[in-house]
Amino acid sequence: MTVSVIEQAKIQAQVLVPLIKALQAELGEARANALVRKALGDLYRRFGEAFWNAKNESDLGKAVSSAFRTYARDDALAYDVLEQTHDAFAFDVTRCAYAEFYKALGEPELGFLLICTADFATAEGFGPDIRLTRTQTIMQGASHCDFRYKRDGGGSQ
Repeated sequence: MTVSVIEQAKIQAQVLVPLIKALQAELGEARANALVRKALGDLYRRFGEAFWNAKNESDLGKAVSSAFRTYARDDALAYDVLEQTHDAFAFDVTRCAYAEFYKALGEPELGFLLICTADFATAEGFGPDIRLTRTQTIMQGASHCDFRYKRDGGGSQ
């Protein structure tokens, strides 16, 4: 039995939330958050690389769609696909259990730090020609998250 990503996030929060709060108290919020972003960024970038290499899929739309289904498991996310092509995958998340969980903890800022910022590092791991654009998140109070993955130059990887 595998543990879904949402359940992993809930388990990790039990350790990471108090740890980050202690780091923020000791180092200041900006410095602590920068350390967390760097450490987790490196980790998620490697996850992205491993996923991309294991998938061995040149079709960006298919690959990112597959990855995203993993994060959406166990009804963690509701989303609408707007575009899925060889060189793009665009979708809006309309409900996010990750945001609901962190809001219930009273820690949406830490939810953004721990969950939402991972999206960009993971996308970096997909390759130097893959770009993620996102202008808003539910975690930060928006009505939806707007994910736009695109391959630079429109050529195959």
